[in-house]
Amino acid sequence: MSATILRRLLAVVLLSLLVAAGAYWFYQRDTGTSADTLQVYGNVDVREVDLAFNNSEHIATLLVEEGDAVKKGQLLATLHRERLEASLAAARAGAASQQAVLARLEAGSRPEEIRQARADLKAAQAKEVDASLTYRRTLKLVAEKAASQQAVDDARSGLDSARANVKVAEEALALALAGPRIEDIAEARARLEAEQANLALAGEVLKDTSLYAPSDGVIRNRLLEVGDMASPQKAVFTMALTEPVWVRAYVPETMLGRIAPGMAATVTTDSFPDKRYRGWIGFISPTAEFTPKNVETPDLRTRLVYQVRVYVCNPDNELRLGMPATVSMDISGSPAQHTLQSLDCAD
Repeated sequence: MSATILRRLLAVVLLSLLVAAGAYWFYQRDTGTSADTLQVYGNVDVREVDLAFNNSEHIATLLVEEGDAVKKGQLLATLHRERLEASLAAARAGAASQQAVLARLEAGSRPEEIRQARADLKAAQAKEVDASLTYRRTLKLVAEKAASQQAVDDARSGLDSARANVKVAEEALALALAGPRIEDIAEARARLEAEQANLALAGEVLKDTSLYAPSDGVIRNRLLEVGDMASPQKAVFTMALTEPVWVRAYVPETMLGRIAPGMAATVTTDSFPDKRYRGWIGFISPTAEFTPKNVETPDLRTRLVYQVRVYVCNPDNELRLGMPATVSMDISGSPAQHTLQSLDCAD
Protein backbone atom coordinates (compact mmCIF):
# COMPACT_ATOMS: atom_id res chain seq x y z
CA MET A 1 0.00 0.00 0.00
CA SER A 2 1.41 3.32 -1.02
CA ALA A 3 1.97 6.24 1.31
CA THR A 4 -0.61 8.26 -0.59
CA ILE A 5 -3.37 5.74 0.11
CA LEU A 6 -2.40 5.57 3.78
CA ARG A 7 -2.56 9.34 4.04
CA ARG A 8 -6.01 9.34 2.43
CA LEU A 9 -7.32 6.64 4.82
CA LEU A 10 -5.94 8.54 7.78
CA ALA A 11 -7.63 11.73 6.58
CA VAL A 12 -10.98 9.91 6.23
CA VAL A 13 -10.70 8.50 9.75
CA LEU A 14 -9.80 11.89 11.22
CA LEU A 15 -12.67 13.52 9.34
CA SER A 16 -15.12 10.93 10.69
CA LEU A 17 -13.90 11.53 14.23
CA LEU A 18 -14.30 15.27 13.80
CA VAL A 19 -17.86 14.87 12.48
CA ALA A 20 -18.79 12.61 15.40
CA ALA A 21 -17.29 15.03 17.91
CA GLY A 22 -19.09 17.92 16.28
CA ALA A 23 -22.42 16.11 16.34
CA TYR A 24 -21.96 15.23 20.01
CA TRP A 25 -21.05 18.83 20.84
CA PHE A 26 -24.07 20.13 18.94
CA TYR A 27 -26.40 17.72 20.72
CA GLN A 28 -24.96 18.65 24.08
CA ARG A 29 -25.30 22.34 23.29
CA ASP A 30 -28.86 21.87 22.06
CA THR A 31 -30.06 20.03 25.13
CA GLY A 32 -27.88 21.94 27.57
CA THR A 33 -26.65 18.61 28.94
CA SER A 34 -23.28 18.07 30.57
CA ALA A 35 -22.00 15.35 32.83
CA ASP A 36 -23.50 16.95 35.94
CA THR A 37 -26.20 19.34 34.66
CA LEU A 38 -29.29 18.93 32.55
CA GLN A 39 -30.58 22.11 30.98
CA VAL A 40 -33.96 22.23 29.21
CA TYR A 41 -36.07 25.03 27.81
CA GLY A 42 -39.73 25.87 28.02
CA ASN A 43 -42.28 28.51 28.86
CA VAL A 44 -43.91 29.74 32.06
CA ASP A 45 -47.44 28.42 32.46
CA VAL A 46 -50.24 29.13 34.94
CA ARG A 47 -53.83 28.05 35.37
CA GLU A 48 -56.59 30.30 34.10
CA VAL A 49 -60.24 30.44 35.10
CA ASP A 50 -63.26 31.97 33.40
CA LEU A 51 -65.35 33.86 35.97
CA ALA A 52 -69.09 34.01 35.30
CA PHE A 53 -72.18 34.83 37.36
CA ASN A 54 -74.31 31.89 38.44
CA ASN A 55 -77.35 33.94 37.44
CA SER A 56 -78.90 35.75 34.49
CA GLU A 57 -79.36 39.51 34.90
CA HIS A 58 -77.94 42.81 33.68
CA ILE A 59 -74.52 43.79 35.05
CA ALA A 60 -74.71 46.70 37.50
CA THR A 61 -71.05 47.27 38.41
CA LEU A 62 -67.58 46.08 37.35
CA LEU A 63 -64.97 46.82 40.01
CA VAL A 64 -61.69 45.67 38.40
CA GLU A 65 -59.80 46.28 35.18
CA GLU A 66 -57.51 44.16 33.04
CA GLY A 67 -54.14 43.72 34.74
CA ASP A 68 -55.48 44.26 38.27
CA ALA A 69 -54.16 41.90 40.94
CA VAL A 70 -56.99 40.53 43.07
CA LYS A 71 -57.19 38.59 46.31
CA LYS A 72 -59.30 35.57 47.16
CA GLY A 73 -62.82 36.65 48.15
CA GLN A 74 -62.52 40.13 46.61
CA LEU A 75 -65.74 41.49 45.07
CA LEU A 76 -65.29 41.83 41.31
CA ALA A 77 -68.74 42.67 39.90
CA THR A 78 -72.46 42.82 40.76
CA LEU A 79 -75.80 42.36 39.00
CA HIS A 80 -79.05 44.30 39.39
CA ARG A 81 -80.87 42.94 42.48
CA GLU A 82 -84.36 44.52 42.50
CA ARG A 83 -86.26 41.61 40.94
CA LEU A 84 -84.47 39.01 43.03
CA GLU A 85 -84.94 40.99 46.25
CA ALA A 86 -88.70 40.98 45.59
CA SER A 87 -88.62 37.21 45.09
CA LEU A 88 -86.76 36.82 48.36
CA ALA A 89 -89.35 38.95 50.20
CA ALA A 90 -92.19 36.83 48.77
CA ALA A 91 -90.45 33.62 49.81
CA ARG A 92 -89.86 34.99 53.31
CA ALA A 93 -93.56 35.92 53.66
CA GLY A 94 -94.65 32.48 52.44
CA ALA A 95 -92.46 30.75 55.00
CA ALA A 96 -93.75 32.97 57.82
CA SER A 97 -97.38 32.28 56.85
CA GLN A 98 -96.88 28.53 56.82
CA GLN A 99 -95.03 28.70 60.13
CA ALA A 100 -98.12 30.31 61.66
CA VAL A 101 -100.36 27.57 60.22
CA LEU A 102 -98.18 24.85 61.72
CA ALA A 103 -98.03 26.62 65.09
CA ARG A 104 -101.83 26.86 65.17
CA LEU A 105 -102.27 23.16 64.45
CA GLU A 106 -99.64 22.10 66.98
CA ALA A 107 -101.24 24.29 69.67
CA GLY A 108 -104.58 22.48 69.24
CA SER A 109 -108.00 23.91 70.09
CA ARG A 110 -108.18 27.08 72.17
CA PRO A 111 -109.98 26.93 75.54
CA GLU A 112 -112.61 29.33 74.19
CA GLU A 113 -113.39 26.93 71.33
CA ILE A 114 -113.84 24.05 73.78
CA ARG A 115 -116.14 26.13 76.02
CA GLN A 116 -118.18 27.16 72.98
CA ALA A 117 -118.53 23.53 71.88
CA ARG A 118 -119.77 22.57 75.36
CA ALA A 119 -122.25 25.44 75.37
CA ASP A 120 -123.57 24.40 71.98
CA LEU A 121 -124.05 20.85 73.29
CA LYS A 122 -126.00 22.08 76.30
CA ALA A 123 -128.22 24.20 74.06
CA ALA A 124 -128.88 21.25 71.78
CA GLN A 125 -129.69 19.04 74.78
CA ALA A 126 -132.11 21.65 76.12
CA LYS A 127 -133.90 21.80 72.76
CA GLU A 128 -134.11 18.01 72.76
CA VAL A 129 -135.78 18.04 76.17
CA ASP A 130 -138.25 20.69 75.00
CA ALA A 131 -139.00 18.73 71.79
CA SER A 132 -139.56 15.55 73.84
CA LEU A 133 -142.03 17.30 76.13
CA THR A 134 -143.87 18.81 73.17
CA TYR A 135 -144.19 15.38 71.53
CA ARG A 136 -145.61 13.82 74.73
CA ARG A 137 -148.17 16.60 75.17
CA THR A 138 -149.24 16.24 71.56
CA LEU A 139 -149.80 12.49 72.02
CA LYS A 140 -152.12 13.21 74.99
CA LEU A 141 -154.05 15.78 73.00
CA VAL A 142 -154.50 13.32 70.14
CA ALA A 143 -155.83 10.73 72.61
CA GLU A 144 -158.35 13.31 73.86
CA LYS A 145 -159.30 14.19 70.26
CA ALA A 146 -157.93 17.71 70.85
CA ALA A 147 -155.14 17.57 68.23
CA SER A 148 -154.71 16.18 64.75
CA GLN A 149 -152.38 13.47 63.57
CA GLN A 150 -150.42 16.14 61.68
CA ALA A 151 -149.60 17.80 64.95
CA VAL A 152 -148.24 14.48 66.23
CA ASP A 153 -146.09 14.06 63.13
CA ASP A 154 -144.72 17.59 63.45
CA ALA A 155 -143.87 17.05 67.08
CA ARG A 156 -142.15 13.78 66.28
CA SER A 157 -140.13 15.44 63.53
CA GLY A 158 -139.07 18.22 65.89
CA LEU A 159 -137.91 15.68 68.45
CA ASP A 160 -135.84 13.75 65.87
CA SER A 161 -134.23 16.99 64.69
CA ALA A 162 -133.35 18.01 68.24
CA ARG A 163 -131.75 14.64 68.93
CA ALA A 164 -129.70 14.93 65.71
CA ASN A 165 -128.50 18.38 66.74
CA VAL A 166 -127.35 16.91 70.05
CA LYS A 167 -125.29 14.33 68.16
CA VAL A 168 -123.72 17.09 66.04
CA ALA A 169 -122.85 19.12 69.13
CA GLU A 170 -121.33 16.06 70.83
CA GLU A 171 -119.10 15.37 67.82
CA ALA A 172 -118.04 19.02 67.64
CA LEU A 173 -117.04 18.93 71.30
CA ALA A 174 -115.10 15.69 70.74
CA LEU A 175 -113.20 17.27 67.83
CA ALA A 176 -112.40 20.36 69.88
CA LEU A 177 -111.06 18.20 72.71
CA ALA A 178 -109.02 15.97 70.36
CA GLY A 179 -107.47 18.86 68.43
CA PRO A 180 -106.05 18.67 64.85
CA ARG A 181 -105.29 15.33 63.25
CA ILE A 182 -101.69 14.08 63.23
CA GLU A 183 -101.85 13.88 59.43
CA ASP A 184 -102.85 17.54 59.18
CA ILE A 185 -99.90 18.55 61.36
CA ALA A 186 -97.53 16.44 59.26
CA GLU A 187 -98.85 18.03 56.07
CA ALA A 188 -98.42 21.53 57.49
CA ARG A 189 -94.87 20.70 58.58
CA ALA A 190 -93.99 19.41 55.11
CA ARG A 191 -95.43 22.56 53.53
CA LEU A 192 -93.31 24.66 55.90
CA GLU A 193 -90.15 22.76 54.89
CA ALA A 194 -90.95 23.43 51.24
CA GLU A 195 -91.45 27.14 51.93
CA GLN A 196 -88.18 27.28 53.87
CA ALA A 197 -86.38 25.58 50.99
CA ASN A 198 -87.79 28.18 48.60
CA LEU A 199 -86.60 30.90 50.95
CA ALA A 200 -83.09 29.43 51.09
CA LEU A 201 -83.00 29.13 47.30
CA ALA A 202 -84.12 32.74 46.88
CA GLY A 203 -81.36 33.81 49.25
CA GLU A 204 -78.71 31.90 47.28
CA VAL A 205 -79.97 33.34 44.01
CA LEU A 206 -79.64 36.83 45.49
CA LYS A 207 -76.09 36.05 46.65
CA ASP A 208 -75.25 35.02 43.10
CA THR A 209 -75.66 38.65 42.03
CA SER A 210 -72.15 39.23 43.43
CA LEU A 211 -69.05 37.80 41.72
CA TYR A 212 -66.00 37.14 43.92
CA ALA A 213 -62.45 36.08 43.11
CA PRO A 214 -62.06 32.34 43.85
CA SER A 215 -58.35 32.77 44.65
CA ASP A 216 -55.44 35.17 44.28
CA GLY A 217 -54.77 36.09 40.67
CA VAL A 218 -54.50 38.71 37.95
CA ILE A 219 -57.37 39.80 35.71
CA ARG A 220 -56.32 39.03 32.12
CA ASN A 221 -59.46 39.86 30.16
CA ARG A 222 -62.62 41.85 30.87
CA LEU A 223 -65.16 40.32 28.52
CA LEU A 224 -68.43 42.09 29.44
CA GLU A 225 -69.35 45.63 30.40
CA VAL A 226 -71.93 47.36 32.61
CA GLY A 227 -75.39 46.85 31.13
CA ASP A 228 -74.54 43.57 29.38
CA MET A 229 -76.74 40.59 30.14
CA ALA A 230 -74.72 38.11 32.21
CA SER A 231 -75.42 34.39 32.41
CA PRO A 232 -73.65 31.25 33.65
CA GLN A 233 -72.61 30.54 30.05
CA LYS A 234 -70.93 33.95 29.51
CA ALA A 235 -67.66 34.70 31.31
CA VAL A 236 -67.22 38.22 32.66
CA PHE A 237 -63.48 37.97 33.37
CA THR A 238 -60.59 35.66 32.58
CA MET A 239 -58.25 35.40 35.57
CA ALA A 240 -54.74 33.94 35.72
CA LEU A 241 -53.95 32.30 39.06
CA THR A 242 -50.75 33.41 40.77
CA GLU A 243 -50.29 29.98 42.34
CA PRO A 244 -49.11 27.55 41.21
CA VAL A 245 -46.63 28.71 38.57
CA TRP A 246 -44.66 26.18 36.56
CA VAL A 247 -42.44 25.85 33.51
CA ARG A 248 -43.59 23.47 30.81
CA ALA A 249 -40.37 21.98 29.42
CA TYR A 250 -39.33 18.91 27.44
CA VAL A 251 -36.69 16.27 28.16
CA PRO A 252 -35.26 13.75 25.66
CA GLU A 253 -35.90 10.09 26.31
CA THR A 254 -32.23 9.43 27.06
CA MET A 255 -32.45 11.71 30.13
CA LEU A 256 -35.55 10.17 31.73
CA GLY A 257 -33.48 7.92 33.98
CA ARG A 258 -31.63 10.92 35.37
CA ILE A 259 -34.68 12.83 36.69
CA ALA A 260 -37.60 12.09 39.03
CA PRO A 261 -40.60 13.92 40.57
CA GLY A 262 -39.57 16.10 43.50
CA MET A 263 -36.11 16.66 42.11
CA ALA A 264 -34.70 20.16 42.71
CA ALA A 265 -34.40 22.56 39.78
CA THR A 266 -33.33 26.13 39.11
CA VAL A 267 -35.16 28.41 36.68
CA THR A 268 -33.80 31.48 34.91
CA THR A 269 -35.35 33.85 32.36
CA ASP A 270 -34.11 36.35 29.81
CA SER A 271 -36.07 39.10 31.57
CA PHE A 272 -34.17 38.59 34.83
CA PRO A 273 -30.92 36.90 33.75
CA ASP A 274 -29.20 37.38 37.10
CA LYS A 275 -32.05 35.97 39.15
CA ARG A 276 -32.47 32.27 39.90
CA TYR A 277 -35.84 30.87 40.95
CA ARG A 278 -36.13 27.78 43.13
CA GLY A 279 -38.23 24.96 41.70
CA TRP A 280 -38.81 21.22 41.54
CA ILE A 281 -40.12 18.63 39.10
CA GLY A 282 -43.82 18.10 39.76
CA PHE A 283 -44.83 15.99 36.79
CA ILE A 284 -43.23 13.83 34.08
CA SER A 285 -45.44 12.83 31.18
CA PRO A 286 -45.90 9.06 30.74
CA THR A 287 -46.06 9.40 26.95
CA ALA A 288 -43.68 10.82 24.35
CA GLU A 289 -44.47 13.61 21.90
CA PHE A 290 -42.73 15.63 19.22
CA THR A 291 -40.83 18.67 20.38
CA PRO A 292 -43.24 21.66 20.36
CA LYS A 293 -42.60 24.23 17.62
CA ASN A 294 -42.10 27.08 20.07
CA VAL A 295 -39.10 25.45 21.76
CA GLU A 296 -37.49 23.37 19.03
CA THR A 297 -34.63 24.11 16.69
CA PRO A 298 -34.74 23.07 13.03
CA ASP A 299 -32.54 20.07 13.83
CA LEU A 300 -34.95 18.77 16.51
CA ARG A 301 -38.17 18.72 14.53
CA THR A 302 -38.48 14.96 14.54
CA ARG A 303 -37.09 14.28 18.03
CA LEU A 304 -39.44 12.65 20.55
CA VAL A 305 -39.39 14.19 24.03
CA TYR A 306 -41.27 13.89 27.31
CA GLN A 307 -43.04 16.83 28.87
CA VAL A 308 -42.05 17.81 32.41
CA ARG A 309 -43.72 20.34 34.66
CA VAL A 310 -41.29 22.23 36.89
CA TYR A 311 -43.04 24.16 39.66
CA VAL A 312 -41.39 27.49 40.44
CA CYS A 313 -41.42 29.77 43.47
CA ASN A 314 -42.44 33.23 42.28
CA PRO A 315 -42.48 35.43 45.42
CA ASP A 316 -42.27 38.75 43.54
CA ASN A 317 -44.78 37.78 40.81
CA GLU A 318 -42.15 38.35 38.12
CA LEU A 319 -42.86 35.24 36.04
CA ARG A 320 -45.57 35.82 33.45
CA LEU A 321 -47.63 33.47 31.33
CA GLY A 322 -45.72 32.37 28.21
CA MET A 323 -42.35 33.79 29.33
CA PRO A 324 -39.42 31.71 27.94
CA ALA A 325 -37.45 30.04 30.71
CA THR A 326 -34.40 27.83 31.17
CA VAL A 327 -34.51 24.97 33.67
CA SER A 328 -31.29 23.55 35.12
CA MET A 329 -31.07 20.35 37.15
CA ASP A 330 -28.14 18.68 38.87
CA ILE A 331 -28.04 15.12 37.51
CA SER A 332 -24.81 14.02 39.17
CA GLY A 333 -25.45 10.82 41.05
CA SER A 334 -28.94 9.33 41.46
CA PRO A 335 -32.16 11.43 41.27
CA ALA A 336 -32.90 10.55 44.91
CA GLN A 337 -29.85 12.52 46.02
CA HIS A 338 -31.42 15.73 44.66
CA THR A 339 -35.03 15.20 45.74
CA LEU A 340 -36.35 17.95 48.00
CA GLN A 341 -37.74 17.03 51.40
CA SER A 342 -40.43 19.75 51.25
CA LEU A 343 -42.15 20.87 48.04
CA ASP A 344 -43.39 24.21 49.30
CA CYS A 345 -42.42 27.76 48.36
CA ALA A 346 -43.20 28.91 51.91
CA ASP A 347 -40.15 27.08 53.23
